[in-house]
Amino acid sequence: MAPRLPSAFARSMAALGFLFAVTAPLALAPLEAQGLLDDDTTTSSADPSGDTGGATGALNLPANPVIFGKNDPNMRRATAIVNGEIVTGTDIEQRLALIVSANGGKVTPEELERLRLQVLRNLIDETLQIQEAKAASIEISAEEVNESFNRVAAQNFGQKSENLEKYLTSIGSSANSLKRQINGEMAWQRLLRRNVQPFINVADGEVKEMMDRLKAAKGTEEFRIGEIFLSATDETRLQVETNAQKIVEQLRKGGSFVAYARQFSEASTAAVGGDLGWIRLAQLPAELAGPAAQMSTGQLVGPVPLAGGYSIIYLIDKRQVLTADPRDAVLSLKQISIAFPKGASEKDAAGKAGEFAKMVKDIKGCGQAEAAAAPLGAQVVANDQIRARDLPAALQETVLKLSVGESTPPFGSIEDGVRVLMLCGRDDPKVDAGPSFEALQSQMEDDRVNKRAQTYLRDLRRDAVIEYN
Repeated sequence: MAPRLPSAFARSMAALGFLFAVTAPLALAPLEAQGLLDDDTTTSSADPSGDTGGATGALNLPANPVIFGKNDPNMRRATAIVNGEIVTGTDIEQRLALIVSANGGKVTPEELERLRLQVLRNLIDETLQIQEAKAASIEISAEEVNESFNRVAAQNFGQKSENLEKYLTSIGSSANSLKRQINGEMAWQRLLRRNVQPFINVADGEVKEMMDRLKAAKGTEEFRIGEIFLSATDETRLQVETNAQKIVEQLRKGGSFVAYARQFSEASTAAVGGDLGWIRLAQLPAELAGPAAQMSTGQLVGPVPLAGGYSIIYLIDKRQVLTADPRDAVLSLKQISIAFPKGASEKDAAGKAGEFAKMVKDIKGCGQAEAAAAPLGAQVVANDQIRARDLPAALQETVLKLSVGESTPPFGSIEDGVRVLMLCGRDDPKVDAGPSFEALQSQMEDDRVNKRAQTYLRDLRRDAVIEYN
């Protein structure tokens, strides 16, 4: 039996990024994105490369260059040789199949070509990382890779590794392709721990200053925002805007924001799926702060024009700094539901829904739920550990207003049936005291390691010998 990809996985995990939860603990949301670091190395949205002074000014490029020859810079190159190591067309197609699967197979031919080019770039980076690790005598054993592969199968797919291998083959990918990615990520992280992390130091005074900033911001509203940034010049602005609009179309059709951010965003947060972390609106460019203030949780806006390109933003969540959020309450719920027979008319469905609503209204507390549901053939499912914020946004406020033993109004459709949520218990959240000194220091250190890692990879690209076929 092939492993079943649940829709939540397909919507929320990047096909090329889901391994980081297992193999890459350093991939954290950067603190500069949260506006908590005033470091000279902070990268702005307008200049994701981190260069100062403007790239075109440093290179003294003409404003209106004349192109000689017929070389097409948009030509799709199928394969590459990276420092003598071949990235084959099969490598690209098998990795591409993972992205297509994560998006439910709903990828247009034009989008597929853009993804194929991005996959090639990713594989080139991966090859450079593996080569650099080998040069530093870092080898990842087959046993380590297999153990990680088994964890991915169990944690992300809920299946045995043998079934995952069959599934990957069925979608046009392979276990070897996934294992190579695991190898690359583990080798790169081990290299960073050896060559970068030991030389990172965060002084106690810096951590204390950061904690003081957090306390001073107590009660102010924070937004957790995902961003896809695409850089553009005056010459490329129209093309980039068109590409951004196509990405927005794919996201509105159910594409994974994390996947598209990792594949297309040119900001430093691409490695963490575009997640800017928790920020205040004053920390955003004015062009983004305005739309963000009007957004509801789960809403997508863009492309928004900026000085250096375009941004697509997604509101993941919002909260108040160091303040107890009612949505962090842990709820004990019972879901009572009925399904309608296939082909049921609206009249028949309405009649059964009416009986269901009356039955629910007469229930006296959660203890009677199962007995009351039985005559109508209703199903009762309990969940004693669910946070209010994990419920659909439309239900959160309704559920939080319930007293123990009360239920929501019936909701649903003819296709999905009708259901209610009954509140059986609630543990309200305590006031957030903020991160501990050690946790904050660790996060600051990880942030600096990630910055150095970006520079490290940029240097590898600069020194690489790459031949395209």
